[in-house]
Formats: sequence, C-alpha cells, structure tokens
Amino acid sequence: MSEYTGTWEPLSQDIDFNDCYDLIYDFNNLYTSYKLAARCKRNKRDVIDFEYDLASNIWKLHHELKDGTYKLSGYYHFKIFDPKERDIQALYFRDRVMQHSLCDNILRPFFENRLIYDCAACRRGKGTKFAEDRMTQFLRRFYGGHGTKGYILKCDIRKYFDNVDHEVLKDRLKNFPDERVRKLLFEIIDSFNADTGKGLPLGNQSSQWFALYYLDPLDRRIKEKWRIKYYTRYMDDLILIHEDKEYLKQVLADIREYAADRLELEFNEKTQLFPISEGADYVGWHFYLTDTGKVIKRLRTSNKRRFKRRLKGFQRRYNRYEMSLDDIKRSMASYTGHLRHGHTYRLRKNIFSKFVLTHAEREDY
Repeated sequence: MSEYTGTWEPLSQDIDFNDCYDLIYDFNNLYTSYKLAARCKRNKRDVIDFEYDLASNIWKLHHELKDGTYKLSGYYHFKIFDPKERDIQALYFRDRVMQHSLCDNILRPFFENRLIYDCAACRRGKGTKFAEDRMTQFLRRFYGGHGTKGYILKCDIRKYFDNVDHEVLKDRLKNFPDERVRKLLFEIIDSFNADTGKGLPLGNQSSQWFALYYLDPLDRRIKEKWRIKYYTRYMDDLILIHEDKEYLKQVLADIREYAADRLELEFNEKTQLFPISEGADYVGWHFYLTDTGKVIKRLRTSNKRRFKRRLKGFQRRYNRYEMSLDDIKRSMASYTGHLRHGHTYRLRKNIFSKFVLTHAEREDY
C-alpha cells in the first residue's frame, strides 16, 4: 500500500506565533468558530440563547478577549456510556466558540509542525482511518523483511486524561512565543481540577491538542533513541512492531520509566507483548498477519458486543415507535460503511440475517 495521500487544508505559513493572540478574537474568526461550534447543535438551549443576539454576543466575546477580561464560565457535567461510563465536563457555548478559534487558528498550526507523522488522533487528514491504514502498511512491510517472526508491543496509559499533570503540561508549553496566548492556555489548564493539579476535561477541544502534545516526548524517545521504524500512536494507544522480543522488552522498560519520571504517567494492564501472528487490538480492530502475509482486520470482541447491543436497541425502540425506519437506515448505513473497512463479511451476514424490525400493537402506545 502506498503512503497516505489524503488532502487537507495547508497550514498557514505566515502565522507569527510571537504575536498571534489577536487571531483568537478576530471577529471573522469568532464568527467562523461560532458556526463550527453550533453545527448539529442548533436545538440546544445555550446555542439558541447565544444566537438570539448573535452579533452582540460575538462582539462581547471579542472585546473580553481583546482587553484581557475574558474568563471561562465553568463546566457542566454529564455521563456517557459509549462503550464504558465516562464523566464528560463540557464548556458552555460561548467558551466553546472561543476554544474553536484558539484551536483552529493557533493550536492546530502550532502543534502540527511539532508532532511526529504517526501521531494519528484528531489531526486534519488523519484519524482512525489513517491509523488503520498505517497499521496495515506496517504489518505488510514487516512481513516483507521478516515474515511472521516478530512481535507487537501494545502500550496503554492508565486513565490518561485523568492523570495528565498540569505542571508538566505547562512546563511543556512555557516557551510558547506569545505571552498572552500562553497565559490563556495556562488558565484553561488550571480551570479544571485546580485543587489536584491533575486531569484534562474530556469535553474541551483544547484537551485533544494538549493530550497529543503531552506524549510527544515519548513518541520521540521511541523513534529517535530506540529507532522503532514501525510505530503508531492514537491518543494514548501505542503500537510498536519489531523482530526482536528482547529489544522490545528493553524499550518497554525504558519508556515505562520515562513516562513515570518525566510525565507522571504509568502504563496499565493492557500493556502487553504479542507474537505478530496473534496480532493486537488497535483503534477498534484486531490486526494480525497470516503465514502468507495477508493482514487480517476483524472487529474486536468488545466492539462486536457493542454493535449487537446497538441493534437490539434499534429493534426495541422501533417496536415502541420511538425510532423511525429512516433513522435506523441512516444508522445502519453508517455501521455498514465502517464494517466494510475490515474482514467482516461473515459477521455482517450473521448479524443482519437476524435483524428483524416489528411494531407493537398501536393501541398499546
């Protein structure tokens, strides 16, 4: 497979990061950020309130950012169960507008040129599909040189977002050229769990960029000190492929110590070393090599269970007249498109053959 050639908007080459704070409060940037933040959320109460006096609210945000009086409004909390229970801390809408402007106009172009190529999450032209393709490429290339005589080291950070250390993160950002941007970044970091000095809120757009950049020293240690050619990371999931098992054990011991000493992080029990023929889980799939060099990509077991639960939920809601056939068709099309990225023909045939929709008697509802 050839190198990834997806397209995305080119990074601006004329941003002066020594004096870029005004990009955040530029009215046109804030208006664009409002449209992005409101996308698919126009029926939400805080979005409706913001739009009721749109120009005035954007100008107010502009002036507060410009004169340095802007303060975050705090967070509201809710839980999601997808696939496991997570506590989400979300900003109010005006603060999400500000974060869009900050991330899109400053953090994205600043960090993009400072992250390694195979740091895959949340970046333009990258994401889960990019990570899947890179994993497939790496396995094929490895087979060309070593066959199936090799190993996969899969590393996972224990409660990553909960354990990002504020002082370590701020130390990594202390040399950001624009002092006003740096001050705003520090305020965002300390707006959450200031009492413990640990953790990033899952609902913040800025948290994604902080989380990518926080582990960059670990990426560079793996690539530059240990010269691991086949390495990819999706947020806090790390995959290393090498022909020498003992060498990977040395790498693991080193990066485990480095993560603990420099980043205040530890690897969890999902961190394991596998023969390449057995494969490993990555970005929702289980990848492994056959003796003929074919890369097999099957839906991981936990995602199969999750998918089946979703289909049962569709059947239940349709039966109760809580979900329309058109809504189900749209969701099924999305799922089918995702499953077609892997070797899932039998899975799809088995599951969809049993997927029957029926309505309850109307008089009962």
